[in-house]
Amino acid sequence: MNASRSIIFSLVAVGILVCLPLIGVAAGMTSFFGVIIPYLAVALFFIGVVARVVRWARSPVPFRIPTTCGQQKSLPWIQSDNLENPSDTKGVVLRMILEVLLFRSLFRNARMEFYEGPKIRYASAKWLWLGAIVFHYSFLVVLLRHLRFFSTPINPLVHLLEGVDGFLEVGVPRLYLSGLLLLAGVAFLFLRRVTIPQLKYISLPSDYFPLFLIFTIASTGVLMRYIYKVDVVSVKELTMGLATFHPVTPEGIGSLFYIHLFLVSVLFAYFPFSKLVHMAGVFLSPTRNLANTNRMVRHINPWNYPVKVHTYEEYEDEFREKMIEAGLPVEKKE
Repeated sequence: MNASRSIIFSLVAVGILVCLPLIGVAAGMTSFFGVIIPYLAVALFFIGVVARVVRWARSPVPFRIPTTCGQQKSLPWIQSDNLENPSDTKGVVLRMILEVLLFRSLFRNARMEFYEGPKIRYASAKWLWLGAIVFHYSFLVVLLRHLRFFSTPINPLVHLLEGVDGFLEVGVPRLYLSGLLLLAGVAFLFLRRVTIPQLKYISLPSDYFPLFLIFTIASTGVLMRYIYKVDVVSVKELTMGLATFHPVTPEGIGSLFYIHLFLVSVLFAYFPFSKLVHMAGVFLSPTRNLANTNRMVRHINPWNYPVKVHTYEEYEDEFREKMIEAGLPVEKKE
């Protein structure tokens, strides 16, 4: 499937998802889209993620295969790099922290270009790292801000986060930077896929669909906050009912909220079966979570089984006469 078809397919899929709650709420199916779908999505999310993690955890890793970018620990007088080439648990933990919180391997990303000659030049490529940081952290802030809808009283940390997020104090209601940065981050990741020929060539609907889905979720959230206002009291009543397992569907919330909630539910349900699950997979990646002890410990594959070999002596004994007839040299004449 080419890039244009992948984009159109993903757009159509998201468009259909938007229409489903719009039609359903108009038909009076508020309980279905406001209670049943969210519960099913959350259940599928946790069951799916746990199943993926368990499957990854059960995968055999008989040898140490960490990604290394520095001097390995060897002789005492040779300086080793315990961050780029960790030899103990401390180095692994520090590298994992930098990887998870700062995307360190992505920060090291380089761009290769061909010039006449032919010549190859490597240059720093930090825009992807910056776009990924903006996208992930703005998404995290948006999720944490939504905790105000699931707790009473509201956690003071949520109030602190909202104060930092809206420190510009622009507009009424106050403008939150995380929502705009989330939209900008998704737009950057999409434009990167359609403007870089090599990346565009290998992109599939599974690459575009989550981008369009998240962009639509963020857009409906921005619309509800700044343009088409919803009854926040009724929304919190619904969300608190979901959180306490006493679901209710108040009247007068509006179709836009149910569209937003349904798309969030779809994202939760889609998460375990998509590339988005790398959020959990990074902790189980043997290229990141293993220390490089190949020079200190002999690693033997525990799954090796006895293999029947056919030595050259046995081969010659079996085919000696034919080898002699064919003029091939043999070690023994008889």
